[in-house]
Amino acid sequence: MISEKVASNRFVFHYRYILVVGTFLLALLLYVDRILISVAKPGITEDLLLTDKQFGWVMSIFSLGYALFQIPGGYLADKFGARKVLAGIVAFWSLFTGLTAYAWNFTSLMIFRFLFGAGEAGAYPGINKIVFNWIPVQERGMVNGINFSAGRLGAAFALPLIAILIQMIGWQYSFIVLTVIGFLWATLWYILFRDQPTEHASISRKELEYILDKRQNENETDVRGSIGSFLIKSKSVWLLMIQYFASNFTFFFCLTWLLPYMKSRFDLDLVYASTLSSVPLIFGALGNLSAGYMVDKMYEKGFKFKSRTITAIIGFLLSGVGLIFSMQANSPIEATVFLSLAIFGADMTLSPSWASCSDIGGRFSGTVSSTMNMFGNLGAFLTALAFPYLLDWTGSYEPFFYIGLFCP
Repeated sequence: MISEKVASNRFVFHYRYILVVGTFLLALLLYVDRILISVAKPGITEDLLLTDKQFGWVMSIFSLGYALFQIPGGYLADKFGARKVLAGIVAFWSLFTGLTAYAWNFTSLMIFRFLFGAGEAGAYPGINKIVFNWIPVQERGMVNGINFSAGRLGAAFALPLIAILIQMIGWQYSFIVLTVIGFLWATLWYILFRDQPTEHASISRKELEYILDKRQNENETDVRGSIGSFLIKSKSVWLLMIQYFASNFTFFFCLTWLLPYMKSRFDLDLVYASTLSSVPLIFGALGNLSAGYMVDKMYEKGFKFKSRTITAIIGFLLSGVGLIFSMQANSPIEATVFLSLAIFGADMTLSPSWASCSDIGGRFSGTVSSTMNMFGNLGAFLTALAFPYLLDWTGSYEPFFYIGLFCP
């Protein structure tokens, strides 16, 4: 992140950095909660007598709820502010994280996971609204990179740790532990943060003036007329949605079927498979940070449009190369290396995508970003279903990877 300097030319600490820590922890929690069910698959399918196809529906129904409630979540953040909305939705999804432990059959599990996804839907649009209000334009790329890297790091480190936690206390109590953590975050966020830097008593006058001078003007937006009409007619919004669909189709394989895939294909135990499955997510975090750095550096040099497009193009090319070679892998280590390259590339597309939403949307950044994220998560919905069904129909993992290769 680029910060203003004091007269002595030394960097000083600013309150907006604390805010970024808060959104970082939120993104961390978002993905830890989300990936828990993948690690808990053996226990859940055994206790509830589910087939792999049924479990595919359980994971995909989350993405459907997540996709359908993106626009309502973004609209609420724009209308009522991200402070109240984020606190409310984290408490809501944490409730259904806990209720997952009490599912008694396939139908009840589907309902709980759909509502869990509906709750999580407003998280990133709310974060994007906070970034729009608090973060200077030239710092936006790196902040987006930090926030998205948190989700990848959370999922990466959660995979082996949750596997150990499940072995210690069982899958049901693991869901309850995360419920408590979610309620704690929601409470602290509501107490400590405000929607606008002008509303916060702890921010220095110097930092406040800097933010107000360097952030995007609320009236600087491509939106003309009603926001609904603009979303339907805007070529830029449609292009953002299509490329985000492709990116999510590849990435969400890591959150849903990568662990079962590694465990089954290479006959690994749960903890080792979880550890290997976490590596591509770490590279996803590195992809986010690298892209955030590229976006900000190119923006500083006056290449606003290219800072968004070139970064994403490089990401999609790397993703395609990684997927091609992962299909030919003969060992779990080799597969992990190439899948890490694929996810590194796919995640390079995120920072420029969300920065573009703020560029286009202005004060409607929550609604524009939620529209893009909705379409992207339709890709996640299809990923969770396509993998088990294609494997059942063809007896091979390769058709799924060819589809993923086509998407970038």
